[in-house]
Amino acid sequence: MDWFKRKIEGIRTSTKDKKETPEGLWYKCPKCQTVVTMDDHTANLYTCERCSFHERIGSEEYFQILFDNGEYKEMDKKMMSGDPLKFEDTKKYVHRIVASQKKTGLSDAIRTAYGKIDDQQIVIAAMDFAFIGGSLGSVMGEKIARAIDKAISLKAPMMIISKSGGARMMEAGLSLMQMAKVSAKLNQLSAEKLPYISLLTDPTTGGVTASFAMLGDINIAEPDALIAFAGPRVVKETIGRELPDGFQRSEFLLEHGFLDYIVDRHNLKKEVSKSIRLFMN
Repeated sequence: MDWFKRKIEGIRTSTKDKKETPEGLWYKCPKCQTVVTMDDHTANLYTCERCSFHERIGSEEYFQILFDNGEYKEMDKKMMSGDPLKFEDTKKYVHRIVASQKKTGLSDAIRTAYGKIDDQQIVIAAMDFAFIGGSLGSVMGEKIARAIDKAISLKAPMMIISKSGGARMMEAGLSLMQMAKVSAKLNQLSAEKLPYISLLTDPTTGGVTASFAMLGDINIAEPDALIAFAGPRVVKETIGRELPDGFQRSEFLLEHGFLDYIVDRHNLKKEVSKSIRLFMN
C-alpha cells in the first residue's frame, strides 16, 4: 500500500489548460434533474421534455409564443412608477425601482401589446415576475386599463397573463385601488360583449388572484402553477392543519371548479385561438 503514498507534498495538477463550461449552456430541470442544452430547452418552450415542468418565463417569451410570427405593437412602454408615499424600508422605493429596471431592462412589472393570433386581433397584458415579484402597483393597473380601452377600440378580446406575488406594499392603498380599477374596466369590456381570457401561471397570488386574475370569461392555467391568495405556509399556520397534496396548484383548483382548463405551453396558442373563435363568432 506504501506504493500509492505521495512522497512529495504540495504537488498540484496544473489547471492552465482546463476548459471550463460556459455559463448558460446547460439547463437542469429542478423537478426531475434532467439536463439538456439551453438551446433545446428554449426550443421546447422552456418546459422539461421528460416531466413537462414549466419553467417561469417573462412577457417577451409569451409574446413570442402567442403572437403570429412574434410580431406585436407594445403600448405605454416607458410608463414608470412614482413614489407619492415617499416609501422606504430596507431601501428607498425609488432606488428599488431603478435597481429593478437596470436588472430586467423593463420599466415595470407588466407589458401590454396588441397583435394577432391566427389572424385574429387580440390585446395581451403579460406580467414579469423578475420585476419586484410581478407586484401590482399603479403602473400595472393603469397599463391594464389602457390595454382594455385598446381592446374595446379594436373590438378585440383581452388576455391577461398573471404571474405575481400580489399587491405592491410600497404603494399601500394606491396598489389596492388597482384591484377595483381593473375589475371595473373589465366590466366595461364585458358590456361591449368582448371576451376576457385569464391565464394564471406560476405563481399567481395575493391581490391579483383576489381580483382580476379570477374574473375571466375563461380562466386557464399552466400545469402545476401555484395559484392562491395566501401561500400554503400561511394557510397551514393559520388553520393549524396539514394541507392536502397539491393544495393550491392548478390541478387542485381545476378539480374544485376554479379553473376551466389547464393548458400545456405547447398548446397555448392553439387553445387561445380556439377560445377567441368561439367567443367572437
